[in-house]
Amino acid sequence: MLESPIITLTTDFGLKDPFVGLMKGVILAINTDAKIIDITHNIQRHNIFEASQVMSMSYRYFPPTTIHLAVVDPEVGGQRRPLLVITEDHYFIGPDNGIFSPIFEECRSNFFKVINISSSHYFRPMSGSTFHGRDIFAPVAAWLSKGVDSHKFGQEIDDYVKIPSPQPALSNHSVTGEIVSIDNFGNAISNIKRDDLAKLASFESEYNFRVVYNNKDLPLVNYYAENKSPGLSSIINSFGHIELFVYRESAADKFNVRIGDSVTVTLV
Repeated sequence: MLESPIITLTTDFGLKDPFVGLMKGVILAINTDAKIIDITHNIQRHNIFEASQVMSMSYRYFPPTTIHLAVVDPEVGGQRRPLLVITEDHYFIGPDNGIFSPIFEECRSNFFKVINISSSHYFRPMSGSTFHGRDIFAPVAAWLSKGVDSHKFGQEIDDYVKIPSPQPALSNHSVTGEIVSIDNFGNAISNIKRDDLAKLASFESEYNFRVVYNNKDLPLVNYYAENKSPGLSSIINSFGHIELFVYRESAADKFNVRIGDSVTVTLV
């Protein structure tokens, strides 16, 4: 058994149906010592990219040997493969549809292996093909948490699916990125990171930053309540990303900010 059998769950299942509860039941029926943590079940339906961003934001805050189970699986029952991804500190289980693309990118310089889960004796008996979260992914996560050697689940592969992640474009005096997610508060999170600003700042000894969205300059503040005006503001959030917000309101609703919108930070 793993020293710390923590299993996290990320899905687009919502909480109306019993799907999440059934996955937990399957896990606990195999390993009563498993500690199950819900990251979120409110991923936009079928939005693999959003799920991949949530995984990238979340996994590093958990102890080593945590198993991260992610199911956003519009091709369930089709030809896509079930995967077990093994990194230096964490395990990831889910469909081979690009959901772990940021993990592949972030761990490429360190140890990692990708296994096509094919050992069906670790699955539940299936009466249909619509619920692999319950019948494949949950039991595999549970057996892994019980200490089953990872290589017993299938064969190592290197042709796993990766989806492109938009990268900010850096010049001498500006970096241009885009909105990649909208959180529950309507805050719009971009792919421009603190590290990108540090690269910009290295060009000058004295500098300020100007954040531009929709051809308008936005104040860059240190905390939300620093600017209580009804307009858009920007902040570097706790994940290190430039974020657009409106104090106590939804930036997405009030200013129609959408995923894919361009954001630029200029060195002044």
